[in-house]
Amino acid sequence: MPPIVTLLTDFGVLDSYVAEMKGVLLSLAPRVELVDVTHEIPPGDVRAAQYVLSRTWRRFPMSTVHLAVVDPGVGTARRALAAEVDGQFFLAPDNGVLSSLPEATHFVSVATPPSASATFHGRDVFAPAAAAIANGTALTHLGPTITDVVVSPLPQPRQVADGIVGEVIYVDRFGTLVSNLPIDKVGPRSKVSVAGRDAGPLRRTFADVRPGELVVFVGSGGAIEIAVRDGNAARQLGVGVGAPVAMTR
Repeated sequence: MPPIVTLLTDFGVLDSYVAEMKGVLLSLAPRVELVDVTHEIPPGDVRAAQYVLSRTWRRFPMSTVHLAVVDPGVGTARRALAAEVDGQFFLAPDNGVLSSLPEATHFVSVATPPSASATFHGRDVFAPAAAAIANGTALTHLGPTITDVVVSPLPQPRQVADGIVGEVIYVDRFGTLVSNLPIDKVGPRSKVSVAGRDAGPLRRTFADVRPGELVVFVGSGGAIEIAVRDGNAARQLGVGVGAPVAMTR
């Protein structure tokens, strides 16, 4: 099986940036299989990148290399990271993108070559390091071990007298509001509200309500989500990331 490298960026696909990264990877690791997770992370949205990475990396085979470049601090003193945990590898800027990795993760600091562009470390720093790992290079050969990486975990819900209060942590392309309320905190008779608006009881799937109505359900990531059947919940409710989501018993 060829080595796998996944790519997650905020570069979009209208420009040459993704292709340049792939060109470097394929030049340095010709056998590698490249998998695009997404290149549509909102520009500079580290938290969205962290969320998407947290959902995807465990779905891949052992020894997969995950390259995540959402890097508003590119060219500054922020470090470039390589990491390993549970048999999988990661390359990302030290800005919190990797905050959802397990506590046992081993991190090293990757040196920036003098020839690297100050504005394109995805191509000139992270892609070569990812190719090296895919070719079998040990993490310890990429740089020194570090333990003081930037950690900015996704917000956690809090318990209140009559239930639990969390927030929207991600909005997908359908306008679905993904909350941080885990299913084990929500009972079958619980009611959910978003930004103070009643979203109704927990349902199983979209077809349990009429077109245009709000529907609350357990998403495929294991948390409570709010959608509009055949519509866009973010647009209909006028809310986005950070909007409060409350569950009452």
